[in-house]
Amino acid sequence: MSPRLPPIIQLFICALLSWALASFFPELEFSWSGSILLVPAFGVAGIAILSVSVVAFVRARTTVNPMSPEQVECLITDGLYRYSRNPMYLGMLCTLLSVAFYLENLAAFLGPALFVWLMTEFQIKPEERALQAKFGDAFGAYSRRTRQWI
Repeated sequence: MSPRLPPIIQLFICALLSWALASFFPELEFSWSGSILLVPAFGVAGIAILSVSVVAFVRARTTVNPMSPEQVECLITDGLYRYSRNPMYLGMLCTLLSVAFYLENLAAFLGPALFVWLMTEFQIKPEERALQAKFGDAFGAYSRRTRQWI
């Protein structure tokens, strides 16, 4: 496994990218009354999903460090992990969507899109290879019944 940047750093980079793109492309601004509801909804949902996901790892006494999935002690398949194999990253995505709706600029949504691509290619796929190697058939069965994102 060789991820170079922790997911939390990639989250901040994508948030900054959303802000920069919104600044560079003011002609892509939009005004929608629903944004006032979506900003806190996605923000609170993101923080809640991320928090609950981390607590599940802490309770299971396994590593939360995404840079070394080979150190995971057990496969967590309950709670939010019944619905998503990656609820931590889903929570981060929700916070990025909150930022994009706050900025009210179409270009800002490239940040969340880039985050999904980066996480899938450079974090999730290597993590899942490590989990498959460590947990074998148990991880295979889990990944067949549970979606990668949602």
